Amino acid sequence: MADYLVLSPLVLPLFLAILTLLAWHKLVWQRVIAVSGSALLLGCGLALLGLVEREGIQVVQVGNWPPPYGISLVVDRLSALMVTVASGLALLIAIFSLGSMDEARLRFGFYPLFFVLLMGVCGAFITGDIFNLYVWFEVMLMASFVLIALGGERAQLEGALKYVILNLLSSALFLTATAVLYSLTGTLNMADLSIRLRATIAPDLVTTVAVMYMVAFSIKAAVFPLFFWLPASYHTPPVTVTALFSGLLTKVGVYALVRVFTLLFLADVAFTHTLLLVLGGLTMVTGVLGAAAQYDIRRLLSFHIISQIGYLLMGLGLFSQSSLAATLYFMVHVIMAKAVLFLVAEVMYRLGGTFDLRHLGGLYRAYPWLALGFLMPALSLAGIPPLSGFFGKLALVQAGLAQGQGVIVGVSLGVSLLTLFSMTKIWQEAFWKPAESALRPLSGSWGQRFALIAPIVVMGLITIGLGLWAEPLYAFALRAAAQLLDPGTYVAAVMGGMP
Repeated sequence: MADYLVLSPLVLPLFLAILTLLAWHKLVWQRVIAVSGSALLLGCGLALLGLVEREGIQVVQVGNWPPPYGISLVVDRLSALMVTVASGLALLIAIFSLGSMDEARLRFGFYPLFFVLLMGVCGAFITGDIFNLYVWFEVMLMASFVLIALGGERAQLEGALKYVILNLLSSALFLTATAVLYSLTGTLNMADLSIRLRATIAPDLVTTVAVMYMVAFSIKAAVFPLFFWLPASYHTPPVTVTALFSGLLTKVGVYALVRVFTLLFLADVAFTHTLLLVLGGLTMVTGVLGAAAQYDIRRLLSFHIISQIGYLLMGLGLFSQSSLAATLYFMVHVIMAKAVLFLVAEVMYRLGGTFDLRHLGGLYRAYPWLALGFLMPALSLAGIPPLSGFFGKLALVQAGLAQGQGVIVGVSLGVSLLTLFSMTKIWQEAFWKPAESALRPLSGSWGQRFALIAPIVVMGLITIGLGLWAEPLYAFALRAAAQLLDPGTYVAAVMGGMP
C-alpha cells in the first residue's frame, strides 16, 4: 500500500490526463474528471503526508533495480508537504476553472495539459535522481508553454516565446551541470551523490557545478537577475492559468534549490549559501520595486511573486533549522496567498471590465465579500498579524537575528512595508475610490458564480487558518527542516544503510 501511495502523485495525474483526452468532445465529463480527480489526488497527498510522518521516509525503487542503478522515488516530509499543497491548489483551481475558462480554451485541451503539468510538478517533488529531476522539469516546461499560448492570442504568443526561451536556457545549463556532475562522480542518484560528493578530491569543481545548478534553478524560480521572463509572460494567459503557475512553477524551482543545497552541495556552505542569501535580498528588492510601478494588477502581482521568492531564498541562505522551517512554512503561505489574489483579480476584471487599476473602482461598496476576499491574502502577503505571512516573516527575522544577519533582516522588513504599499494601492484604486462607470454583474449560472467565489473563500480561510494554527504547522516545518539538515537519514532510506 505504501508503494502505491508513493507512486500515486505520478500515476494518478497521468491517468487523469488520459481520461480527459478520451473525453475530448465531452466538456462536461472533462470538468467532472478534473474536479473529482484533483480531489482524489489531494486525498493521496494527505495520506502520503500521514504515512511519512508516522513511518519516516518512503522509497520506491522503480522496476526493483537496486540503488543507485535504478530510478528512486523518495518521499520525505518536504516532498509529501509539497505534493499535498500542490494537490490542494490544483483542486481549487479546477473548481475555479468551471466558472472562468471559456469553452474554446477547454476544447484546446486545457484539462489534459493541467494534469500533465501537475504530473511534472509532483514528479519533481518525489524524484530521487538528478537526471529525472531534469526530465520532470521538461514535462512542466512543455505543458506550461502550451498553457501560456492556449488560445493563440498575440500577447499570449509573445509571452510564451519569452517564457520558453529563458527556460530552455535554464534546461541547457541544468543538463550541462548534470553531465559534469556525472563525469565527476559516476552516479546521478541523489543519495549516492550525497555520499560521493563528500569524498570528492575536486572541491573547487563541485562548487562550480553547484553554482551552475544555482543559476539553472534560479531561472526556474525567477531569482534576481534572471526573473524578467516572469512579468513578461504571466500576465498574458487566462488568470486561471496564471494562478496555477504562480502557486507551483517558481516554487518547484525553489524546491530544487532547497533539495540540492541541503543534500548535495555542502562542501562550501560559506560561499554557496551566502550567495543564496545575497540573491534572496536582491530578489526581494527588485520584485517589490517592480510591483510598485505597475497599474495592471496581473503584472503587479507577478512582480510580487518574484519578491516573495526572495524570502524563501533568505531562509535557505541562512541555513539553520529555524530558517529552513520558516522557508517551508512561508512557502505554503505564499502559494495560497498569491494564487487567491490572482483569482480575485479575475473576478475584478469580470466586474470592472479591465485589469487596469486606474479604471477600476467602487468594488468595496458593491461587492464587500470580494473586498474581504482580497484583504485577507493581501494583508497576509504584507505580513500583518495574525495572518500567516506575519508568522512566516517573523520566523525568518528571528532566524536572521540569531545569526547576526542584520542587513538581510532589515531588507526583509523594508520589503514588507513596500508590499503593504502595493496592496494599499490596489485597495485604493480598485475598491475604495468611486467607480468610473457602472460595474457589471457577475455573469453566468448559479453554479458558475459559485465556482468563482468558493475557491476565493476557501483560500482566504486557509490564509487565516495558517495564522491561527501557526504553532503546530511550524512544528511540522521544524521536523521537516531537521530531516533536511540530516542527509544521512535520506541516504540511509534510499541506499539501505548509513553512509
